[in-house]
Amino acid sequence: MLKEEIFDGLIKTAMSTGGDYADIFLEDKTPLTIQMEDDKIEKITTGTDRGIGIRILYGNKTAYAYTNDLTKDTLMDTARSLSKAVKSNTAKAPLNLNKSRPKTDFTILKKPGKAPMADKIKLIRAANQRARAVDPRIRQVSITYMDFVQLVAIANSEGVLIEDERVQTLFVASIIAEENGVIQTGYETLGGFTGLELFDDNSVEDMAVRAAERAVLMLGARRIKGGRMPVVISSEAGGTMIHEAIGHGLEADLAGEGLSVYSNKLGAQVASTAVTVIDDSTLPGKRGSYRVDDEGTEAQKNILVKDGILIAYMYDKLNAIKDGVSSTGNGRRESYRSRPIPRMTNTFLAPGKADPAEVLRCTHDGLFVKKMGGGQVNTVTGDFVFDVQEGYLIKNGHISEPVRGATLCGNGPEILKAIDLIGSDIGFSIGTCGKDGQGVPVSDALPTIRIPDIVVGGEV
Repeated sequence: MLKEEIFDGLIKTAMSTGGDYADIFLEDKTPLTIQMEDDKIEKITTGTDRGIGIRILYGNKTAYAYTNDLTKDTLMDTARSLSKAVKSNTAKAPLNLNKSRPKTDFTILKKPGKAPMADKIKLIRAANQRARAVDPRIRQVSITYMDFVQLVAIANSEGVLIEDERVQTLFVASIIAEENGVIQTGYETLGGFTGLELFDDNSVEDMAVRAAERAVLMLGARRIKGGRMPVVISSEAGGTMIHEAIGHGLEADLAGEGLSVYSNKLGAQVASTAVTVIDDSTLPGKRGSYRVDDEGTEAQKNILVKDGILIAYMYDKLNAIKDGVSSTGNGRRESYRSRPIPRMTNTFLAPGKADPAEVLRCTHDGLFVKKMGGGQVNTVTGDFVFDVQEGYLIKNGHISEPVRGATLCGNGPEILKAIDLIGSDIGFSIGTCGKDGQGVPVSDALPTIRIPDIVVGGEV
């Protein structure tokens, strides 16, 4: 990492012609990806990505530059060039840097970089073998292992100088089954802000088996008939719905620009009184967790909706300055090449008090969603569509036959107001969230919930 005086010099140089705020983001990242297909290790990719981003905020504008040449002269030239883009009547004097340690901490027991490559390949081969043994109708098994260690140092004109080490480990199983021309896919992921302790309990083999069993199960499932019906979403399904139906709409840039159905709704009832929505980057081991965000703001637990009332948006520095509030620690970027923007971390609907089994028993007929697929939302209107990866008909309050081809279609605020039962359980899913051309690791979660009436897409 750079010396403290270099950070100080870069900030002062960047703000030499004015500006309200400046920051420096230094990154040193070592990623590894191993991919296996057709019983063979197809690709191993690794390397080092190191560089620095320098940013100035002035008024409601941003000037940003980055470089992977970390020599002092190049860095100072970059800061000087950036300062010429700033034409500001205001010039806030930078505060002296005060180096600090993050208040949030996580323990990594087995750092991925210290483990032999052979051990990681052994994990992949074991998962591949277990998945293929599930059923002769398994046609393709794709296993991917990824990890990275990212060292960051962040300094800003508010006097912050802070360093962090981020460790992410990820395992993905994608299985294809085929019978009589029918093709179905099973997909499972496992990972988070954790080391190789993630795999201590044969979890990757079990995960691969679940993906394979789902692909085979769906071969025999009939297509669901579409229409309006009650839907119970299991906590096993993951939190795709909460991520899409409300999460993106509460990111301050979209809300502030009028591009969210939740714009100008602070203090308004946006969901049923049973609904509380939280974004929390301090949760140990979760994929969206960190000690500090990419602007040096401490990780936080942010309650966004409480008892159905919208009480907060997710802020980075720029949008916080615009609205005259403090950052919520949601300023994130894909790498030093990207400017930070408001992003979700670990976003979830808080558990309720209902017995999850009772939520099902109280639903006479409908659809039970055990696993969600992908989804998309129009943040301006709140309209969404989600795929159901594994679903079952509900008959007389019990899970009945499996069905495939189901989608959930609705409007975020309307559905959140309609939820009438929330279980006491909760289950997380993980992913990489895309926005403005940037991808960042996230997780999301739901307890078991019941939506008494929603459009289920399927056969007419």
